[in-house]
Amino acid sequence: MPLPLPQGETITVLNPGAPTRDSAGNYLPGADIETPIEGCAIWPTGSTEDTDTQDQTAERLSVLIPPGTPVSSISRVRVWGYVYNVTGAPMPWRSPLTGTSAGIELHLERVSG
Repeated sequence: MPLPLPQGETITVLNPGAPTRDSAGNYLPGADIETPIEGCAIWPTGSTEDTDTQDQTAERLSVLIPPGTPVSSISRVRVWGYVYNVTGAPMPWRSPLTGTSAGIELHLERVSG
């Protein structure tokens, strides 16, 4: 079934806006450009906990979004109220039988602690 999925979930892709300069001429990150994406498939792919040097957890998700969505490896994604970093390159899925684009798979990670 092509995306958006009728029972899928809405996520928000956060892409960096155009940089600005401060009074000393240094570049500052621009405000995020938020793009809501409806009908996405989301599934958890694991979590880890590091208690050796500090109490830290890392949660990972995979998300399938519609083809053509403006997303890159520097994007962040808001899912279920939490902001995750995109890890690695977004990967397009294409059927080898029909050539139909099934969407773009994102690997997300959120580290806390």
